[in-house]
Order: sequence, then C-alpha cells, then structure tokens
Amino acid sequence: MSTDEARPPAGGMPAGEEAGKEARVMRVLTLLDASRHSLAALAAAVDLAEERRADLVALFVEDQDLLGSAGFPFAHEIGAVSGRVRRLSRHDLEAGLASQARRVTEALDAAVAGRDLRHELRVSRGRVTSEALALAGPGDVLLLGKAGFSEHWGVRLGATSRALVLEAPCTVIIWDERLPLARGPLRTLDEPASESCDLTAIPEVLTRLFDGGEVLQARDARQLEQQLSRATSGALLLHRSRLAQLADEDPDILARLPIPVIVVP
Repeated sequence: MSTDEARPPAGGMPAGEEAGKEARVMRVLTLLDASRHSLAALAAAVDLAEERRADLVALFVEDQDLLGSAGFPFAHEIGAVSGRVRRLSRHDLEAGLASQARRVTEALDAAVAGRDLRHELRVSRGRVTSEALALAGPGDVLLLGKAGFSEHWGVRLGATSRALVLEAPCTVIIWDERLPLARGPLRTLDEPASESCDLTAIPEVLTRLFDGGEVLQARDARQLEQQLSRATSGALLLHRSRLAQLADEDPDILARLPIPVIVVP
C-alpha cells in the first residue's frame, strides 16, 4: 500500500491538440471505504480502466473530522451488535482506520489480480470531499457507489457523493451494485440546443457501453423518475448544471433512479 498526498494530475488534453477530438480517459478514480457500495464501484472501475488501458487510482481517506470528534468529552459510540455505549477513543479510531486500510488494500489487490492494469492506492488524511477533489482532473472518470461512504445511508445518496457529483471537474459515474450495468440506450434530456449534452465530450470508452440513444421529455425531477421507473439497462447522461436543478427540486432524485447516472461538466 502506498501512502501519498492527493495532488492534481497533469491530465487533460495537451494544448495544441485539435478541437473536437474525443475526450480521453487519463485515469479511472474510485473512493474506497471497504463498504459493499464502494467495492461494487471498485469492480466497475477496474473493468473500465482495463478496457480503456487507463491507470486506476483508488483513494482511501482517513477522515480527520471523525478523528477530531474523539476530542469532545461528550463523544461516545454505540456498538452495532452489542448496543453498548462507550467513550469514543482516538486510539480506537486510529486502530479502526488502520484495519479499514488493510481491508481496502486487500480488496484492491483482489480486484486487479490477474489483470494487466497499472494501479495504485493513495491514502491521505483530511476531509473526503476535499481530498477527492484535489485528486481529480478534467481527463479523469470518477466512479462512486450510490450510497456514498457509509452503509448507514442505505440506498440514499451520501453527502460526500452528492458534493463530488456537483463539484468534480471530471466525468462522474454514480454506480448502484443492485443493478449492474447492462447494455441499453444512453438517455439524455430534451434540452435547448445551447444546453444539450454533447456526446463527443464523453470518453469514447463510455459511449461504447451503450446501444444507441434515447431523448427523454422530462421537465422536472418527478417526470424523470416516472419515465425511468421501469428502466433496467443503459444509463442516464446529465450535465452538472441540469443535475443541480433536479437536485434542488428533489435532493434524493439520484438515489431513486434505477440505472447508472453519468454526470459531465
């Protein structure tokens, strides 16, 4: 396991290249926390990176806010199984993070075993959102598990995932392990020409995952959910600005959509 400061990549398209060239995947990024949601995203990230021959970078963040909470005299934790209440200890939190890092390392090693894939695990300490944003660059693809980075949210989109989807400088894929990606249409929303999704801005490896396209006439979050309620394949493509509008109408709209969602800047 390598420990490294998260830093912006050199990525992006070199100056002077022809405009309109297909967007390239420089790296495939994913965040790990040993939850089933992040492991599902890891499996998808490995497949995508291998298909595109891109570098795979997994990030594990030791949450400084969690560690800092141990300094409060009222901080306690409740055992998930025993129900016992005990004082929150920084020593125990440090030991828990070390154990989690070992599990993440083992998961990454297992996921890439037997594959010809350049990969690395970066471990940093800080806030998950800021560390991930510092790592991501315009040429990357970031895969996130739908439930964020805690099983406690169930199928709801975690606050960390929500922030990254709306702020990351790269393409973001929201992954849901309950419904693996199946070939189908890449859906877009019917928008004015000035706001419509430019498919040439999507990494070519992503467009190859789908069969054709479909334009949805949904005007708001409710209509979008209704039109996708029976969808079992393909994905939905949204510009980040359009997603922000939908999230203002319904903060949990992404969590309830039954197919993967690709968000482009």
